[in-house]
Amino acid sequence: QLQLVESGGDLVQPGGSLRLSCAASATSGYTPDYYIIGWFRQAPGKEREGVSCISSAGSIEYADSVKGRFTISRDNANNTVYLQMNSLKPEDTALYYCAAGITTVRNMCVHKMGVPYWGQGTQVTVSS
Repeated sequence: QLQLVESGGDLVQPGGSLRLSCAASATSGYTPDYYIIGWFRQAPGKEREGVSCISSAGSIEYADSVKGRFTISRDNANNTVYLQMNSLKPEDTALYYCAAGITTVRNMCVHKMGVPYWGQGTQVTVSS
């Protein structure tokens, strides 16, 4: 079992920046470094979408809507994944979830397959 705890969500003005953190801990089974860990988001009335995913080896996938603005990184020693979000737009407003699975970054982020573990979410609101 893998537990995921997100932090860092906040209210920010358009053009601003935020950094989200996802701390992973294993209560049984594989250690966190075996997992692909990623960020998803869901806005009211919309489907959950993959934002960015990263493997322990550094393979990365980004949604087209965030390329050039968001950067995902991973600290394997501390089992933490970060999402640096710059140039935020009102359309980035959503509940952001950290998720994990043993799959590929593309399967996870694009096809939303093989994702059994989810955090509780952290709210990001971009508004003036």
